[in-house]
Amino acid sequence: MSIRTLIIDHDPGVVELLGQLLRSQGFDVVTAATGEEGLRLGRDFEPGIVILDLLLPDRDGWDMCMALRAFSDVPILALSAIDDPHVVASILDAGADDHLVKPVSSSVLVAHVHKLARRPHTAPGPRPWLHTPPQRPTAPLRA
Repeated sequence: MSIRTLIIDHDPGVVELLGQLLRSQGFDVVTAATGEEGLRLGRDFEPGIVILDLLLPDRDGWDMCMALRAFSDVPILALSAIDDPHVVASILDAGADDHLVKPVSSSVLVAHVHKLARRPHTAPGPRPWLHTPPQRPTAPLRA
């Protein structure tokens, strides 16, 4: 059985490479270039994994995590060129299950996707242990 995977990233080159890699490993892949398209596909496609870029043209990764969590417990892998511990902590607090820094080796990416696919799902909706909204980084984000 293939893992239904939604890639949400605005960079066509990244989307193409990730799509080829995951399809070659037997994943069923759909892609979105914007946050709104990603949310629509998150509902319609019902993915088993979401790979999410943090810097989208219409929404940021923090908003996307919280919006996805409002209706789904799908595992979210944040994939970003940002390698700052505060950013990583804040995106995990916003609902992401894992974070990898671009560039990442294909074997590491696939291993993380498989790890997330094995985790048990919980009830959709807000995470009960988040008592306050996650704090976004205060400095401008640059990839």
